[in-house]
Parts: sequence; C-alpha cells; structure tokens
Amino acid sequence: MNDEERFSGMLSGLRNCAYFAATVSVTAMSGGWWGVSAQEQRWVQIEAHRDLDEALDAARTYDARIGSVSGFLLPSDWYAISVGPFENDTDAFAVRRQLRSENAIPIDAFISNGANYLDQVFPTGPDAPRVAPSPSISTAPGDDLPAEPDTQFAETTPAPEPEPEPAPQPEPEPEETLREAQASERLLTRDERVDLQTALQWFGHYTLGIDGAIGPGTRRSMQAWQADQGLEETGVLTTRQRAQLLDAWQGELAMLGMDTWRDEDAGISIDLPLAMMRFDRRETPFVHFDERDDSGVRALLISQTGTNATLFGLYEIMQTLDIVPLEGERERRQNSFLLTGQSDSLRSHTVAQFRNGQIKGYTLIWTPERDDQMARVLPMMESSFETFGSALPDSAGPASLVPRGDLLSGLTVRRPAFSRSGFYIDATGTVLTSAGAVANCERVTLDEANTARVVARDDALGLAILEPENPLVPMAFAQFQQDALHRGSDITISGFSFEDMLTRPVLTFGRIEDLNGLNGESDRIRLSAAVRPGDLGGPVFGANGAVVGVLYGQPRDDARQLPPEVSFAVPSDAIRSFLRSNDIAVGTSADNAAIMPPETLTQVSGDVTVLVSCWQ
Repeated sequence: MNDEERFSGMLSGLRNCAYFAATVSVTAMSGGWWGVSAQEQRWVQIEAHRDLDEALDAARTYDARIGSVSGFLLPSDWYAISVGPFENDTDAFAVRRQLRSENAIPIDAFISNGANYLDQVFPTGPDAPRVAPSPSISTAPGDDLPAEPDTQFAETTPAPEPEPEPAPQPEPEPEETLREAQASERLLTRDERVDLQTALQWFGHYTLGIDGAIGPGTRRSMQAWQADQGLEETGVLTTRQRAQLLDAWQGELAMLGMDTWRDEDAGISIDLPLAMMRFDRRETPFVHFDERDDSGVRALLISQTGTNATLFGLYEIMQTLDIVPLEGERERRQNSFLLTGQSDSLRSHTVAQFRNGQIKGYTLIWTPERDDQMARVLPMMESSFETFGSALPDSAGPASLVPRGDLLSGLTVRRPAFSRSGFYIDATGTVLTSAGAVANCERVTLDEANTARVVARDDALGLAILEPENPLVPMAFAQFQQDALHRGSDITISGFSFEDMLTRPVLTFGRIEDLNGLNGESDRIRLSAAVRPGDLGGPVFGANGAVVGVLYGQPRDDARQLPPEVSFAVPSDAIRSFLRSNDIAVGTSADNAAIMPPETLTQVSGDVTVLVSCWQ
C-alpha cells in the first residue's frame, strides 16, 4: 500500500470512527503508539475557545463531520479542539493537508505534540480515548515509606503474579563506516539533499543557497553539525546521523507549526509559525495575528494602496508603536524599509516595500526567550513572502486627514511629552525650529522616526538648529526670501497644529500686520493668524513660496493676555544671520519670484515641514 492509499484509509477512518476506534483498541492492548507519552503523539489542533460551552459545541460539530475529535484544557485556561492522535508527524501533516483541502478545518489548524494538553473535556466517559497522562508523584507525608503488611486476609489473598521480565532490547546496528556513509549519500534524491541542506540551515550551520548539491559549503556545514553533536567530524553524515538531523528539524517545525498563510484580502502569502499565533482581525493597513497559548509571538501583515510617500509615512508611524522598541536597525531605502527593535522585554522585525501602487510587508514580534527560534523563523518568512492581487481597502480619507490612531488600528503608541514644528534647511536634513521645541528634552526626534541632536540654540532669538544622527535626504528644503517684507502681505504658516495626531502638516493663512515687535523689536514681525502650540517653529511662507520667517508665537507676559489672533515670527534676515554665525549655508529665493500656486505651495510645505518631538 502506498502513502496516498494509507492516508486515504486513515481519513476515511477518521470520518466514520471505525478505523480510528479499532486502531486505538488494538494498539492500546498491544502497547503500540497509543501507549506512548503525550510528547510522542501528534495532533491536528483545529481551534481553541476560552469558553467551555463554546468548545464543547465546536467539538461536537467537528466530531459529527470528521470524527475522532477530542477537547483538552490548556494551561492558559482555553480549550483546544484537536483531531488525533497520530503516531508521527508524517501522518499528522498528511491528514491536516487533506482536511484543509476539503475545507473541513480552518486554514490555521496546526500540528501539536499535545504536551500542553491537560484534562480531557471531550469526549468523556469510560470508553473515551485520552492522552497518556504524565506520571504524578505524591508528596503526602509518608508516601515514601513501605506500606504495613495487611495480615487479616493473608490466607485468602492470592500472591501477586510476578512481573514479566522485559524483553531484551536489540543491540543497535553498528555505525556506518565513512565509505558506507559516502555510498548511502550517493543514493539520496535531490529532494532529500534539499531537505538535508534546509535542516542544516535551520540549525545555523548552512548559510548558502538551497540547491540540492552537496559541495564544499554543505560539507563544512555537516562537519559543523557533527562537531556540535560531539561526533567524528568527517563532513559526511551517516544514515543514522541524517535521520537524527532530519527528525530534530521536523520536530521543531511541528512545535512551531510553520505553515503557509495565504490571505486573499491582503494579497499576501507567507509562512508563519501558526502553532504560536492565531489570526485575529483585519484593519487597514494590517492583518493582526495574536499570540496563541501565551507564546509571546505575534505578527502583522502590512497591506495598503498608496505611493512612495505613503510608504515613508508608514515607516515614520511604525516607529511610534510599542511593538517597535527604540533600539534597533532603521533603514529606509528608495522603495522599501527595514525596522528592527529590541528591549529587555520585546523584539520585533518589520519589512515593507512599495510596488505597483501597493505597500506590502510583515512584522514579527516576540519575547526574548524566543530569540533562537525566531532567528530560524525569520528567514523562512522572508523566503516565502509573496504578493498578489489587491490590497486591503483604504482607510477613510487621505492620510493627512486621518487621525493617527485610526491608521494604527488600535495598536499601542508611544507618545512624546509634546511636539512642535520645524523645517529642513539643507539637503542633508538639517532642521530649524523654535528654541522652546527642544527645551528640557531627553531625546528629540524628527517625524518620530529619526533621532536628532541640538547643535545650536539662541533662546533670546527663539531658534534652534537640529542635525539628524543619520543624514537624511529630504524631498525639499527651504529657500529664504531676501526681498523686503511688506505690511499687509499674505502669508501661509505650515505646522503640526495638532502635534502628533496627524501625519501631515496643516496650513494656516494670515497676513503680516507689522514689520517689528510691539516694542519696536527688529527681530520680530507681527502676524495676524490663528495658530496653535504645535505650529510653533514652523515655516512662514510668502506668496512666492519662500520662507519669510519662523513662527515664534506670543511672548510670555504674566500681566497681559494678547488677542489669540496676534502672533509673532522671527524674520528671514535674522534667521540667515543666525545660520551664518553657525557656519550653515542656506538657499535664498530669486528676487521678485513669481507667486506660487496654492496646490504647489501645499506640496512644498508638506515636503519641507518636519514634526519635532520632545521625549522626556
């Protein structure tokens, strides 16, 4: 009988229970696989429920459809619904594959060894099959003492039958010689050689491409595995060693439940450790996977339509999430990005790419004790990641008008103490802002994604210069007006009026009321504009798109309260003098430059203006 016939017979038995019951009965009496420990069994776990009644209803429904379903209490107080048990991984994977192809079980059903199955809740009764219980050790006082002999019925109680002597264990076959190992290796098929390389790669010994060819790199990796196992380092695995390596690999795969998740809505196919996580929900731009049985492992699939600017906006937003710790690698490329984060309690790895009007990627989140496992999972996720079809439906409205909380789909966000505005003044990402934006800050960020340092500050003038720790390439940077300013001129202020609540700056319109401060200060111009604290430090644009000043706000005066529409800015000539004194060259607009159309000014202001956040 070939494997296909054997698995078809097994599935048929699962559906009518006759095969399964007979197998359980016969093997249980003969000390077969049913008598092995729970850790040696394999189950296809279908789903889990927190409520017992819901779990029992689900178990009855599945049992009526496919048979041989059991329910067990988990350590997390959830209830697992499973099919099985099976003797080995091969049988369990074959049954799961067949049942999934028939849509009889969920796509995220996974293989479990049942080690975390506690009390059986379905089926119940004396004839119900059960997981072999773990041996319990009594700790009651006196349990380690021999029992007192009972002589009351000594004459009528028959003597116990002597325990049968255990059958002698066969001697293990001798290990192959090097020549025999080489001969058996030559008989391997290409698929078997691929599995061998994959297993060696899984345990960190093989780092080259999986090609099914046993060359010098594969030889070195086999030698390294032998050294790790304390074996003779021949670079050629014997039949027994290959079996040992492949069994260990398959065992870890079963524990992780690595399987392909194909999400038609998100247009993503990827291998995920589904024994450690479960599908939760879809909320643009994410497909959420929550941890399973307190595993500490979660994931997000990223899927949305957009542009390169949308990708970069997502890059900035995701760095504000608790699931992306502050320490780690940050790399923004032309049409993709990489984010890693690590802290004492959390790790994460995020990649995303922009292609054909769609942004797609994934995030894996785990706790530090899973580091070794996730180091093996991540390459599998990366190599299996594929995109197709459409993306998740768009959020309501353009990104600049959508509240940041909606974009993050309920994920926990780190919040700064406060945020103000600034703007790029050169091609390397140097930023000009207000001195108050960086006062008493332990850490300053630009667009919450890039850490910056204060390189110059003038509290009297109210200006500060910031340099990013890693040079940036802004989409545009400011050109300062050198023509004389005029009273009554229209101006446009670009700033994050609502601080970090929106992902794009807001434009506020006003005019120049005076070319000096209220007391005749030459380093101030008075504006008429309804501004908010988040706008402070932002650029003030003239009609031609050149920067005529930096928004300063209102001077502090405890004895007076100015009208809310009165505000002040540092004029462009004072700004240029401040920058020259700090050896920073700036661009200036051409004399009598043409008026910039509103739609162009909107684009320029969005590219130039930066969110400056203060963290304490």
